[in-house]
Amino acid sequence: MGVSGCGKTTVGSWVAQRLGWAFRDADSFHPPENIAKMSAGLPLNDQDRRPWLLAIQTFMRAENAAGRSAVIACSALRQQYRDLLLFGDPQVRFAHLHGSRDLIAARLGERKGHFMPATLLESQFATLEVSDDIPRFDIAAAPERVAADIIDRLQLGH
Repeated sequence: MGVSGCGKTTVGSWVAQRLGWAFRDADSFHPPENIAKMSAGLPLNDQDRRPWLLAIQTFMRAENAAGRSAVIACSALRQQYRDLLLFGDPQVRFAHLHGSRDLIAARLGERKGHFMPATLLESQFATLEVSDDIPRFDIAAAPERVAADIIDRLQLGH
């Protein structure tokens, strides 16, 4: 979890690869209306996010029911979003990727072909609710190192 541009897709892919688990980027669950809104530089509200979060929850339930594990790169910025994704399953774990606004803004500025414009970064930080219950990982480290730290600290794949 974390704001746009913090490296969720990159780090999540590394975690999934190292564990041999499936990987999905939560962006692929957005309805077209959400993508159009963000592409226009408009932040999503809770009503916009609900169908997106429910689609992710449905995927997570299906994977869990099939006895499979997966890594999902998802912003999950607010506690209520994380609660919806958890759906009472203690096996669901979160890792918060965090870094300075300057570093994340620089990364967003270099990103090509993504519907989320850098102009929405401040709205992401404004929406973010940090939880003391979720381990935080500094994105200043190399993505492979962050992935290894997540696997170790969350004791994944053991």
